[in-house]
Amino acid sequence: MRKTSNDRVEAHTPERTCILSRRTAAREELVRLALGPDGQVLPDVRAKAPGRGAWIGVPRSELDAANAKGKLKGALARAFKTGELLISPDLGERTEAALRQAALDRLGMEARSGNLINGADRVEQAARSGKVHLLLHAADAGADGRRKLDQAWRVGGAEEVGYASGLAIPADRTILSMALGRENVVHIALTDAAAAARVLHALARWRAFIDPEAGLGRGDAAPAAASADDTNEGNR
Repeated sequence: MRKTSNDRVEAHTPERTCILSRRTAAREELVRLALGPDGQVLPDVRAKAPGRGAWIGVPRSELDAANAKGKLKGALARAFKTGELLISPDLGERTEAALRQAALDRLGMEARSGNLINGADRVEQAARSGKVHLLLHAADAGADGRRKLDQAWRVGGAEEVGYASGLAIPADRTILSMALGRENVVHIALTDAAAAARVLHALARWRAFIDPEAGLGRGDAAPAAASADDTNEGNR
């Protein structure tokens, strides 16, 4: 905590430096790598593993390239102060899987807490009535269903909370249904502002790692692929 010239107390945001790009950012924007007791380097996306950690803020393509060329090992050796490292060739894949699971787990937790709803009709009604803080679409959601719900959200004040349309999740309805423990999850609406912020953060980290050009910020929704059989009310 620190005080400003106006004696206001502001929260200090911990920052870390990416070992590859040397970019400094809030630790919540980066991904931590942890060194296991056997020397294995593993992703620690929740930043809870004990011991020394190293931080990366590059997409998977750059991480994989640095790993293949030996640049990653050198950077980690300096960060961990040891050359006794075991770095799997699939570290990028493991990191992506961990970020994906963290995002899906977050959706599942918000579902169990009653902070989200799904189903085209329920989502549309909530969106039009101004109760939606974040609208999400499965990767295989149909274009017509997306447009209808996006329009409903705009009517209900999407732009007032900083969005032009719903955001695409890089997972299909089967994966989302398993994560939420519900059937046929195609569209999701977060009805609590704090929950929406938590979900957006988890999704943004995942998206930044797998496809930084797509973006997943306010007013910047990545297009979703339309499903060929996504034509009826239940599949919208």
